[in-house]
Amino acid sequence: MVERWYRNAVIYSVDVGLFQDTDDDGVGDFAGMVRRLDYLSRLGVTTIWLNPIHPSPKRDGGYDVTDHYGVHARYGSFGDFCQFLNGAGERGIRVMLDFVVNHTSDEHPWFRSARADRDSLYRDWYVWSDTEPPDRFEGQVFPGVESEVWTYDEQAGAWYRHRFYSFEPDLNTENPEVREEIKKIAEAWLRVGVSGYRIDAAPFVIEPKAPGSIGKGDLDYAFYRELRERVSWLRGDAALLAEANVPDDEVLEYFGHADGSASRIQLIFAFRLNQAIMLALAREDARPIIATVRELPDLPRYGQWATFLRNHDEVDLGRLTPEERQEVFEAFGPDPDMQLYDRGIRRRLAPMLGGDRRRIELAYSLQFTMPGTPVIRYGDEIGMGENLELREREAIRTPMQWDDTVNAGFSRADPATLPVPVISAGPYGYQQVNVTDERRDVNSLLVWFERTLHSLRECEEIGSGNHTMLDVDPPHVLVHRATGEAGAMLFLHNLADVPCRVEVGLQADRPGRPLSVVADDDYPEEVDLGAVDLNGYGYRWIRLRHNP
Repeated sequence: MVERWYRNAVIYSVDVGLFQDTDDDGVGDFAGMVRRLDYLSRLGVTTIWLNPIHPSPKRDGGYDVTDHYGVHARYGSFGDFCQFLNGAGERGIRVMLDFVVNHTSDEHPWFRSARADRDSLYRDWYVWSDTEPPDRFEGQVFPGVESEVWTYDEQAGAWYRHRFYSFEPDLNTENPEVREEIKKIAEAWLRVGVSGYRIDAAPFVIEPKAPGSIGKGDLDYAFYRELRERVSWLRGDAALLAEANVPDDEVLEYFGHADGSASRIQLIFAFRLNQAIMLALAREDARPIIATVRELPDLPRYGQWATFLRNHDEVDLGRLTPEERQEVFEAFGPDPDMQLYDRGIRRRLAPMLGGDRRRIELAYSLQFTMPGTPVIRYGDEIGMGENLELREREAIRTPMQWDDTVNAGFSRADPATLPVPVISAGPYGYQQVNVTDERRDVNSLLVWFERTLHSLRECEEIGSGNHTMLDVDPPHVLVHRATGEAGAMLFLHNLADVPCRVEVGLQADRPGRPLSVVADDDYPEEVDLGAVDLNGYGYRWIRLRHNP
């Protein structure tokens, strides 16, 4: 059986250009990634997900690609990338790439050729209309920033479609030549040694492309089966992770049939669970999480959720009701400048929670114990903040804060020349929040992350077991159990700032004193399952001696 390594992985999302600069040009590079591999290994990371590394004008964080087969020159050479890949492999760390194939930059040679000549070989690689499309103003991914999804191009003499920014024309994935090219791109990087891909904008890749079709027609899920078959043929353990914020009734289509007979994607981001966690944290009420976990569809045997709290985009609350969304806004992003696209919050988690260390630990403990594979964003482990002076989602895309020297130890370049400034003011400035200071403090958030992630990797039941929500009082307490071949775990979380005693109800089934693995106490003790005491915002992971 092919190894399903992704079930018990810890995925670390990082932007190479914002992590570590070694040539003093103000941009992070692959040599910097190599330098920090031991840090990531010590942290407990098993998989690095690189945000786009390809050549790009960087008008959209690198998601506006101009060459899918190359690496951005400021990150280093292709050889430098291979050195990084080798270094990661030596430490047992896998590497996944962002797979951006819904669109390209308008500076991509394909699009330049397509717009310049109707007879170009690449004309049909994009989506055109000779007349103004009826859905010109429908379906913007970035409402309030982009006003249309079709733009007229004078040079081309036609309208081109772009679900994202106007400088990111959509590829025509209904064209067999485009589909074949996408598979070639996937094959090329697998040959080098990457372990899989995070598929950007997965629903938009396979939606109908004709004018007037936005929001209408069936999605072509079969394409993901074709892609899965191609990558699996080349590398049997390759994994695909889809960014697909879709309703429950569509989720299984991305995975394939529940019996696994038509396997497609292996992992999908748990957007619905993420929004339930945010609502629960805002209300200090566990019931949104309990209801959501119980309602999530059963996944096929190879399927897995990818859990997250923050990513490189906004906190997307689009699937909450307007009233629920407003509750989260009021709790975590009350200022309109903290909100984005009428649906999300453009802040890091630590400032969203007011810097309250107890709540930060609680939130990540919740994420790490939910069914699935955890994905964390670089800087989460030290409690980095955001820079709201930067536009849109750039607010949370700032350089990593390594120490309290100039530029936070990220770069020795002149601070005035950095493409993205480090956070230098306020409680989240690099003088107050950085790796070096937290490394020296045994009670720091960084050390907590290290201990907790290493404990997580010993608890296979979380990623590969069955999760059961238990009915307990009070409503601000979440208790659930994960059982698997390795044994069983019990998890308790108190979402309120009120100490309480929880009647777990397992004592009669298995009397004895189970071992507490992770807890908010400094020195976890063995606890009795008859009644468990929790501090305000407290949590416990309990390794059961027997499988109840």
